[in-house]
Amino acid sequence: MLDNSGAFLERVVIEPTRSGILNGLTFAVKDLIDVAGYRTGCGNPTWREAHPPATVHAICVEQVLAAGARCVGKTITDELAYSLIGENYFYGTPLNPKAPDRVPGGSSSGSASAVACGLVDFAFGTDTGGSVRVPAANCGIWGIRPTHGIISVAGVNPLSPSFDTVGVLAVDVDVLVRVSSILLSAEIPAFEKPESIHLIREAFTLCEPEVRAALEMDIQKLRDLFGNRVRETSIREVDGETNVAELLNWYEIYRVLVRAEAESCLGSWIAAARPEFGPLVTESFELTHELDRSLIPGMKDRRENYFRRMKSFLGKRDLICIPTVPSPAPLKGSIRKRDQSPTGYYTSALSLTSIAGVTRSPQISMPVASVSSIPIGLSLMARTHEDAFLLAAAKFLASQ
Repeated sequence: MLDNSGAFLERVVIEPTRSGILNGLTFAVKDLIDVAGYRTGCGNPTWREAHPPATVHAICVEQVLAAGARCVGKTITDELAYSLIGENYFYGTPLNPKAPDRVPGGSSSGSASAVACGLVDFAFGTDTGGSVRVPAANCGIWGIRPTHGIISVAGVNPLSPSFDTVGVLAVDVDVLVRVSSILLSAEIPAFEKPESIHLIREAFTLCEPEVRAALEMDIQKLRDLFGNRVRETSIREVDGETNVAELLNWYEIYRVLVRAEAESCLGSWIAAARPEFGPLVTESFELTHELDRSLIPGMKDRRENYFRRMKSFLGKRDLICIPTVPSPAPLKGSIRKRDQSPTGYYTSALSLTSIAGVTRSPQISMPVASVSSIPIGLSLMARTHEDAFLLAAAKFLASQ
């Protein structure tokens, strides 16, 4: 399966440095994250050749090695992590074993594939706009985007620093919880019933009808377990906006700020090195270059307002529930250019993932359902810095 998966860029064997709760577990590292002695290629040959091997491991890698885990490889990523699809122009498309004719999702494509193919127990990805959550949903595995800033990104190549996070993809919830507890430097508490679980109306409306239908059983399960604590909520109760359509205001904040930061972080290197990219990533960087930067201050203010409002809206024991993705994973080769209409795949997917990104909230994608045997995910979000409570809730639900 190792040769057939297409998940790995190269085999890397790093033994644990100590013994701990991850003894016996194997992991892989996205090619955006440093492993000492190896080049971090960021999915692009020009970048790989232009940068020397890392001298030390990224902090997240150090943490899990010290807890007993063993690294076995570096995994493919979309070029410079700037895609949700998972088709790398140079290194190919890692296998989605649950839907082989479909993309795995990106940009943590190889990490998701390695976990879903059973080649590792967990893998590191990065998540700026959904790059852990979307592949987790597409491949039918567990994935967490933590509270922004709670897990060190030292040794991780940046795309958009105010959105970038290190995330974890895992074969089951127990592994996800154990690995996350190490990265968070926190014990995961016994489960306490949430005060409220908010089903965000606009998020479900955004999805294709078959996705909503496939998730009905899981929503009913929440109602059976928690009764009237589960309620339908409009996102307008959070953002306080009027005269906006669905989640497009959230998407616009993400769109402007990520493009601005990507240009600031990578634009000068791209201009000097003139690297080749695949068509989707080429378009992504063209859009960063074309951005009207006069929009940045207003969107930054709006983001901080939404962040404060979400923190006020959610109690410490509240959860938000949304679909992880708006549709099943696209067919391989079907997306060569971004459809930027309100109903296009990119806009819809990023509208869903932007809620956690804008509010810096932790989110877990759970592999609970499928459409015509193609996995989709249901997500839970918690208040910022309530990652441990969120993990406890996910573990409880998986046991029911």
